[in-house]
Amino acid sequence: MSELNRITIDTQICGGRPCIRHLRIRVKDILDLLASGASTEEILEDYPYLEADDITASLEYAAHLLDHPILSVA
Repeated sequence: MSELNRITIDTQICGGRPCIRHLRIRVKDILDLLASGASTEEILEDYPYLEADDITASLEYAAHLLDHPILSVA
């Protein structure tokens, strides 16, 4: 089941960047933490207002952004 409904974009929050559930934590922040080696458990401990599904949603959002058609010009 998709968790993308947890990703919100509001011009009044974080300059319109994708955030988690209207909180001031950006998808990029979660992805940066994961890329630096932080585990889901560590992130949830450091950010108690986040839920495990928020991290899943961030990964799903990033995957969707990278899934685009490749057009070739003949």
